[in-house]
Amino acid sequence: MSTTAPRTEFSASAKVFRSLVESRRAVRRFTAEAVPKAVIQECLELAMLAPSSCNLQPWSFHVVRNPDLLQQLQPVCLGQSAAKAPLIIAVFAHSNTWEQACADVLRLWPEPAVPKAIEHFYKNSAPFQYNQGWLGWRGLLKRQMVRLMGFRRPVMRTPNSLEQMRLWAVKSTALAAQNLMLAFQSHGYSTCPMEGFDEKRLKQVLPVPKGAIPVMLLAVGMPGERAVYNPRLRFPLNQRVAWH
Repeated sequence: MSTTAPRTEFSASAKVFRSLVESRRAVRRFTAEAVPKAVIQECLELAMLAPSSCNLQPWSFHVVRNPDLLQQLQPVCLGQSAAKAPLIIAVFAHSNTWEQACADVLRLWPEPAVPKAIEHFYKNSAPFQYNQGWLGWRGLLKRQMVRLMGFRRPVMRTPNSLEQMRLWAVKSTALAAQNLMLAFQSHGYSTCPMEGFDEKRLKQVLPVPKGAIPVMLLAVGMPGERAVYNPRLRFPLNQRVAWH
């Protein structure tokens, strides 16, 4: 039996979603009004629903509401106005948590029994795919293997290095971050994703997990005066889209 909603319902949802996306702007100035914990919790839950490669969810979020820590983060963010928000969420990607994630998928599987194919994937295929070995030596061997196998058939060619693992983790984490921004927007709170910050000094303020990759510091709050600096500018669609 299909559980798909009637198309008319999707049409209504599409209008709401378009309005939500169009209303989101990078807000640079915030009021001092605090964001309720219940709202933060719900938005984080929605961020966790983002898709991720092999469902390994290589992300974590540090929620900063403490006034002293927020004050310390302002110079870390190079004095940006957005860094004066009443809430900052540090978004981290993790390229080194895949092994524990594989175990967690099997441990938390939402059915009484884990399907054999799922168990085989997370015990065999995924470890082969993501384990790059000490200093990446396994990745080097896999690159040679993939090059040879690729002559005969299509193969998955990445990630086969420590740097590719970083990219793998950041791509999935960026999806979760977008969910998080839209979730706050749906509650009437604005956001500003800040990539301009001092990673070294960030580690002096927050207990950054070993090997974590800081993706962004997300400022959250109610928009203040002159919150949006400039009118929206996007390149023409036909300049960025190819139809085949």
